[in-house]
Amino acid sequence: MSDHLIDPHAEREMLTHRFENTAGNNAADTARHMRELLFGNGDRHVTAELLFQEARAKKHPPSFATIYNTLHQFAEHGLVREIALYGSKLWYDTKTGPHFHFYFEDQDELVDIPDDMIPLFSIAAPPGTEITGIDVVVRLKSRDCLPRTAN
Repeated sequence: MSDHLIDPHAEREMLTHRFENTAGNNAADTARHMRELLFGNGDRHVTAELLFQEARAKKHPPSFATIYNTLHQFAEHGLVREIALYGSKLWYDTKTGPHFHFYFEDQDELVDIPDDMIPLFSIAAPPGTEITGIDVVVRLKSRDCLPRTAN
């Protein structure tokens, strides 16, 4: 087979090392610490606030601004995917390939939809354009949290 698929984790390692090598010394150290913090537990969804809470448990935690800026730079370099949800909340997804999400509103939690639950889409792009991606977030709320209807 002539097509070689690149392991997404190996590609991310290569990109983060390239990112760290092009940054200055302090930025490279910050990027290295952020990489360990962000990618050390496998694929996941975080906000800058959640990552800052995790970082505070470290000996020398970066500032919130540093975390936010580094996440934004990682997104610009394709290391994480930004997902904007309803208002000003911005999530970062370490799994950057195509996939869909459930957002549990009452728990403020974003999770991947299992592949076997994803419907097939057949969407034609308007003339002169091409589809570069399809982002789907299914918002969920526990039935216990839904407003009761009057009978």
